[in-house]
Amino acid sequence: MLKKLDIRTKKRVELVDITKEVQKAVRESQVKSGICTIFVTHTTAGVTINENADPSVGIDLLEGLTRLAPEISHYSHREGNSDAHIKSSLVGCSETVIIEDGNLALGTWQGIYFCEFDGPRNRNALIKIVGS
Repeated sequence: MLKKLDIRTKKRVELVDITKEVQKAVRESQVKSGICTIFVTHTTAGVTINENADPSVGIDLLEGLTRLAPEISHYSHREGNSDAHIKSSLVGCSETVIIEDGNLALGTWQGIYFCEFDGPRNRNALIKIVGS
């Protein structure tokens, strides 16, 4: 099963919790045991699995990435979003989660986050579910 998830971001840099939408896709697939891959089809965005209990973790993550790749620097890319490309490369464009008993096998504190680095924009992620 392949499902396209539409995401509307509101800020230039933000994390969007997509855990519920991904779990919904898993349930709709009726796969009980398998693999779920989330793939972001953009070069200035990413996806990560991180803590979803304390919102300050997400704030710290974004601040850390901004320190590594500040928005304003001496970049060659003329579009003005080189920092977003760097952040996307650091975070990555895909995550894979095991499906067991029809549910994502995430840890107690884990959530799946779409990472916007050049918004606000209309974005999408592809969810591919394989299994039995």
